[in-house]
Amino acid sequence: MPSTLKTLPPADRQRLMDIAREVSFPQGARLFEEGGHADRFWIIRTGTVALDLHVPGRRGAVIESLGHSQLVGWSWLFAPYVWHLGGEATAPVRAYEFDAPIVRTMCQEDPTSAGTSPSGWEASSPTGCTRHARGSSTCTPRTAAAAPCDPGAPESTQE
Repeated sequence: MPSTLKTLPPADRQRLMDIAREVSFPQGARLFEEGGHADRFWIIRTGTVALDLHVPGRRGAVIESLGHSQLVGWSWLFAPYVWHLGGEATAPVRAYEFDAPIVRTMCQEDPTSAGTSPSGWEASSPTGCTRHARGSSTCTPRTAAAAPCDPGAPESTQE
């Protein structure tokens, strides 16, 4: 069980874990590419993922590295569901993978569920994604009652 989800109510946590799929990526594998369709997200169990920005004629510029229990990929949450960064395993990665359309459907069907709404994650903006001072793309669940889900919320610049 990822610690990222431990503060969620047990029923919400179980709903998410019921749709989780265990995956692994070797070092150097690309999880997603900037500009690609954002249809999934991951919670890292082991390993490290570097988020990078395309730089023409060069290797991607690493913006941030994410590791154990951190959520990778926020673009699935915000229309038009396009990756704003790329992601590469910088060490072998084992993760839980979540199908974004399924999670969005769960959110729409039960918008008060903290585990299945964007606002079930610690939020400081109406979109549900915390923008930390250092630009971190990671968030942690909160236990307060969630506000209604808004899958059509404005696009985030965070992965």
